[in-house]
Amino acid sequence: MRCEDIIKRLERGANPANVEGMARFGINPDKTLGISIPFLRKLAKEIGKDHDLANELWLSEIHEGRILAGLIDDPDRVTEKQMDKWVEDFDSWDVCDLVCSNLFDETVFAYEKASEWTTRDEEYVKRAGFAMMAALSVHDKKASDREFERFLPIIVREAKDERNYVRKAVNWALRQIGKRNRRLNMKAVQTAEKIRRIDSKSARWIASDALRELRSDAVQRRLR
Repeated sequence: MRCEDIIKRLERGANPANVEGMARFGINPDKTLGISIPFLRKLAKEIGKDHDLANELWLSEIHEGRILAGLIDDPDRVTEKQMDKWVEDFDSWDVCDLVCSNLFDETVFAYEKASEWTTRDEEYVKRAGFAMMAALSVHDKKASDREFERFLPIIVREAKDERNYVRKAVNWALRQIGKRNRRLNMKAVQTAEKIRRIDSKSARWIASDALRELRSDAVQRRLR
């Protein structure tokens, strides 16, 4: 399937009303067609894995084309250079989160990039680091607790970042790590308590929201 044909198919499904609704949820409306994620997932299954096509779709700069690129790319063929290039192109939280959780977290560079990107200043690059931590917490069933314990000091370090898309991702990473098992739940709760003592509005929100879920009856029952 050619890139041009896929783009035409996407353009035929454009829905301006959906774009307005997406914008209300903080999704960048620039070059956005308003196509649903279920439609993109169905199209991705039809296409199958195609690394070269994924790169062509990414270069189109179309919002949904980039989400589709993350769904069809082959993680075994993704290079470190490609990941660094794509992450710098992120301009919306949904593209960031979907590419990190559908593609980047399956690459051999995932843990390295999760840590590295949190040191960057760009809002969506930093978010990508924490989105990767959250995705790995859910998807990498074979990883040791130690892999995730290494992320906890980074979460504390960045808890003072007041930018909305960063603080929400920091919170997301902490909650997902703490829901992985009982031991990491204890570690995440201790981390949240440490964050709560930081003199920062963002840190206090991250901590209180995470503790509410990590200590909830639902989470504790599941971990038991």
